[in-house]
Amino acid sequence: MTRLDRRSPNKGDARRSDLLEALDALLKDGVPLEDINIAQLSERAGVTRSAFYFYFENKPMAVIALLEQMYDDVALATDRLLDTTVDPNERIRSVIASLFDSVDHQPHAYRALLEARASSATVREDWARGLAGFAEEVAAMIRTERKAGNAIAGPDADALAAVLLDLNDRAVERYALGGGPEREQHIDALTAIWVRTIHGADREKGEGR
Repeated sequence: MTRLDRRSPNKGDARRSDLLEALDALLKDGVPLEDINIAQLSERAGVTRSAFYFYFENKPMAVIALLEQMYDDVALATDRLLDTTVDPNERIRSVIASLFDSVDHQPHAYRALLEARASSATVREDWARGLAGFAEEVAAMIRTERKAGNAIAGPDADALAAVLLDLNDRAVERYALGGGPEREQHIDALTAIWVRTIHGADREKGEGR
C-alpha cells in the first residue's frame, strides 16, 4: 500500500518523529482521532503548528505515517503468501496471523486508521488501491496454483482474490474493535475459508492432491 505523507518521509527528522510520538501517546491515552487538536498535538511534540503541516496534510495522513511498520509487515506477508513452494495451510495461516499481529502491536493506531478511513476520502482511496494491488498478486497466485494442479477450479481468480481480501479486512476490523470470535478462532476460520476455497477440502486436511 502506498504511504500518504505529504512529503517524502525522512525518518531521521526529529520533529517528524516527535509529532508521531505525540500522536501515538494521545491515541494510547484513548483520545479519539476526531478529538485530537493539531495545536494540542504540536504543543505536546514541542513544535509549531506549521511544522505539523510541513510533514502531514492532516491528521489522517499522520496516522498513515504512524502505521509505517504495518505497511512493511503487509509487504512481507505478501511475499510469504506468494511462495507456492510452501504448504498452503502454513503460508496462508502465517499471512493471516501477521495481520492480527499488526493490530496487536498498535491497536490504538489501527483503530485511528479506521477513523481516518471513515473521515478521509484520500485514505479510503489509498486503502482501496493497496487492496487492489494485493488482490492482483493473490489472483496471479491462484491462477498459477490452478495451472499447476494445486488448486481447484472455481470463480474468476480476480473476483475470488478481491472477496477473500475483503473478508480479511472486515475480520481484522471487527477484531480491532473488540467484536467477533477470539483471535485464534478468527485466524482458524479465515485460514480454513482461504485454503478450502482455493485448494479444496483435502488441502485443509493437510492431504496432497
